[in-house]
Formats: sequence, structure tokens, C-alpha cells
Amino acid sequence: MRKNTWTCFLLILAGIVIGGFIGSLFPTTVLNYGQSFGLSQPMILDLGILSITFGLSIKITIASILGIALAIIIYRLM
Repeated sequence: MRKNTWTCFLLILAGIVIGGFIGSLFPTTVLNYGQSFGLSQPMILDLGILSITFGLSIKITIASILGIALAIIIYRLM
């Protein structure tokens, strides 16, 4: 059976989301410990009649790393 790259990507994305959700359920545990990086203030491009706002912030937690690891294990077992 040929493994699909999109399947791996979607499993990893699901692992990040589910891990982040589990980390937010237990905010005082070590699962929610992590680092945030990205733009602290959004960049705004004002063209007069059009205003565009750019922003990106990512928070990596222990729970999301565990979710990624679990997703990779599940992908390898498929």
C-alpha cells in the first residue's frame, strides 16, 4: 500500500489540534507548558480604500508535541 503525503499532513495537523485542546483542558499541568512565537502585533497595510491585516501566532505545547508523535506513530502503523 502506497502511503499518501496528504494523509500524513492531515494526521499531524489533527494531532496538533487535539494536543492543543487537551493542553487547554488542563491549564495548570505540564501538558500546557510551551512557547509562543509569531507576530505580537498584526501588520496593517492601509491602501486608502482597502485595509489588509496580516498576523500569525503559533503556540507549541508539550501536549501538541505528544499529539504530533502519536499521529506519526499512527501513520507508520497504517
